[in-house]
Amino acid sequence: MRATIIAIVFLACASPALAQVQQSLGIFGSWGAFRETGRCYAIATPDGGGRRNGAGFASIGYWPDRGARGQVFFRLSQEKRPASAVLLRVDDQTFEISGSTNNGWAPDPRADADIVAAIRAGVEMSVETRSARGTLVRDVYRLRGAATAIDAAAIACARR
Repeated sequence: MRATIIAIVFLACASPALAQVQQSLGIFGSWGAFRETGRCYAIATPDGGGRRNGAGFASIGYWPDRGARGQVFFRLSQEKRPASAVLLRVDDQTFEISGSTNNGWAPDPRADADIVAAIRAGVEMSVETRSARGTLVRDVYRLRGAATAIDAAAIACARR
């Protein structure tokens, strides 16, 4: 997982045009924090067992121009079955989140705040649903470093 985040940082530094748009704020455990034009975010990829096509990630974003703070967003590692629930588990807490084809998000700002609080205090989280083929999709994330990455993203966008 850390290798994936390091690869993202490397790609940002390798391309001068991208480096001007995306700035690494740091790697904290299994989470990274970045600033781009108009937004900042903390991000992580799922542990190897949940990542089938490499596209899954969890993020907490800040968009100062929109007044959005601490919005959670998940990209599922597989396309979900239409009408299947998407469940987020953070240690012993369970949240039902909204979802579409391969995305998930909190249904409202209060849920965002509750989920971020759970992530900050948690050890492990998973996002679960049924795939379009009917198999269980379970993307697992370690939360070591999440609170620090969230703080780095929040502070970076507060300084704008």
